[in-house]
Amino acid sequence: MTRRAVAVVGAGIVGCLIARELAEASQDAAITVLDRDLAGSGTSRRSAGLSLARGATPRTRRMSAFSHRYYAGLAAADPRLPIYPVGAKVIGPADLTAAGYLADLADPRPAPAPPGITVPGDQRVWELAGCHYADVYVLAQAIAAKLRPRVRFAESAEVTGLTVGQDEVTVHCATGERLVADQVVLAPGPWLAAPAWRDLLSPLGLRVKKIVAMHLERRPLPGDQVIIFEADDAFLLPVRHRGHWLFSYTAAHWDVDPDAVPGLCPGDLAAARDCLGRYSAELADACDTGRVCCDAYSPAREPVVAALAGGRVVFAGGASGSGYRFAPAIAAQAVALLTSTAPARASTAASEGVTDDHQHV
Repeated sequence: MTRRAVAVVGAGIVGCLIARELAEASQDAAITVLDRDLAGSGTSRRSAGLSLARGATPRTRRMSAFSHRYYAGLAAADPRLPIYPVGAKVIGPADLTAAGYLADLADPRPAPAPPGITVPGDQRVWELAGCHYADVYVLAQAIAAKLRPRVRFAESAEVTGLTVGQDEVTVHCATGERLVADQVVLAPGPWLAAPAWRDLLSPLGLRVKKIVAMHLERRPLPGDQVIIFEADDAFLLPVRHRGHWLFSYTAAHWDVDPDAVPGLCPGDLAAARDCLGRYSAELADACDTGRVCCDAYSPAREPVVAALAGGRVVFAGGASGSGYRFAPAIAAQAVALLTSTAPARASTAASEGVTDDHQHV
């Protein structure tokens, strides 16, 4: 009997976890993960990797809870993984559950203000449980290492074309390789406009946004906590393994090319200082370096898991800046769609909502 062949395009944290879940769910599947670079070298490499139990919608709250437990299981199974627990405080409204924080996992409790931080008069301070951050690049590499040789990783193999047939999909690579698969999962992060899949993805309405995070060259102390500024969709994270703080804030630069997006510019610096300055002028003045990346955003600001091309192709992504936080749930939904829906009827199932939720997510 011919083994079922599945190709996963994109070896970021989402693609690596899809491969991990697929290898577990389909013991006999031949799985190949392709990436134009090394595993984890795209947006995953620049991710802040913050995970907290929160979701803006019922679906993302379920996904957040699933991912929270998944990462806890990974860390318990292998304490060497770069998953770092961190205390957290939220400066936010009087009712954090209304803001999407999960009461059972985040367990928000009133807390004193962090030292040196000004709390607006209409805001309160809460302490959260169960938060962590990760070195997402190293974690993706570690997951890939554990999967080899059960899963083949074709790195530096840029996908230049997809030929979707009635019974198979041929994946064409710049290396000259042609891989024939029963199904293909597209997990390209912000690289939505690649010629190989641009037309397939255009009906999803996804857009690419520039993401900026500033670095504060101050060494975090062992007890320092992440500080979340709920009203500004921003946070200060003590990145202990790198020896500095990171300030993530919302930057409204849309429809950018991830291969051509510029580095930090004066406008980025001014916007970051303006945002952080509402809470601490001293910390705002310390913002002078940082990182830039991009991500794909969906119209509903929820991750997208969608069957395309009659079920031969599945898209997984559009996590709207929360790819690491939702990656386990995205992977579980993608694999459930692959394994429970036959290609001949996948397009019908997708129209009936199979791509939105599954019983275990």
